[in-house]
Amino acid sequence: MATLDLSLDVVSLTAALVDIESVSRDEAEIADAVEAALRPLEHLEVVRHGHTVVARTDLGRGERVVIAGHLDTVPVNDNLPSRLEDGVLHGLGTCDMKGGDAVILKLAATVPEPVRDVTYVLYEAEEIDATYNGLRLLAEARPDLMAADFAILMEPSNASVEAGCQGTLRVEVRTTGERAHSARSWRGVNAIHGAAEVLNRLAAYEPRRPVIDGLEYHEGLNAVRISGGVAGNVVPDECVVEVNFRFAPDRSEAEAEAFVREFFEGYDVRLTDMSPGALPGLDRPAAKAFVEAVGGRVAPKFGWTDVARFTALGVPAVNFGPGDPLYAHKQDEHVPVADIERCERQLRAWLTSAAGEVDA
Repeated sequence: MATLDLSLDVVSLTAALVDIESVSRDEAEIADAVEAALRPLEHLEVVRHGHTVVARTDLGRGERVVIAGHLDTVPVNDNLPSRLEDGVLHGLGTCDMKGGDAVILKLAATVPEPVRDVTYVLYEAEEIDATYNGLRLLAEARPDLMAADFAILMEPSNASVEAGCQGTLRVEVRTTGERAHSARSWRGVNAIHGAAEVLNRLAAYEPRRPVIDGLEYHEGLNAVRISGGVAGNVVPDECVVEVNFRFAPDRSEAEAEAFVREFFEGYDVRLTDMSPGALPGLDRPAAKAFVEAVGGRVAPKFGWTDVARFTALGVPAVNFGPGDPLYAHKQDEHVPVADIERCERQLRAWLTSAAGEVDA
């Protein structure tokens, strides 16, 4: 059984977490280790829900914040165990997002009297279908544990603030035809050829770039998969182009779907998946105070993250975690040691100082 020593420095603690394999739907061992490490801490109330562990202070402060990170990873790709080389920690989950998890655990263990009450959440199954997502399940079963004035999701963001997130939807754009022998193709209608106009529309697409709370988002509409064909000597009667739309958070889900349907007017469009975006919420006092505390630098989040779940609950949220998101899910996944240490230092100062800027 794996164990975690919360007296370790935050980089060593990251390595220990990485070395506990925790591919999505196989988080029992790491959740057990996290729970066992947190249970003895008398200043925390610890709750287990599935393979999600919640630890909370209850000091009667005037403000509560959630600091959250997921425990699961994508499948192993010959990138375990961890290794430390020249100030960089390599290995599966170092960037996405066990460096952030280590910061959470270190703060939970060593900040017994924060100036704002804190709910630390380490949750399961973020990397797979939303059906299994630990934050979603926690929000449904124990919404009281998600209640807060502000939330920080420790997704990799180069140790700086990325606000909000774009929404995402996928549709299947279907063309139909009539089968025929390829030697007599004029007797049929080729559905794959019929998809050419779908691809032409996508190639001509001009992305919208709205500015929200001073941040410029960049939408994207892309074909991500195409399928069709029956056999090597048959004119196909169906072709499906799967399209992913990454939409700015000023669009609702209904508006995003309407845009895509209008864009592909004349075609059979079937919605297969959709998640809303999250507005930056930088006008909220707690968000403004956090941004000021960590240096005032903010960028938009172009991908989708679980900040959208907090936004749906009325809790403004930002992404703030160690690591470059471009290395998430890659075989050479890694995180600079300096990023992990900076995140810990800045969050510790924010949790222990009533006001004032934190050194970068």
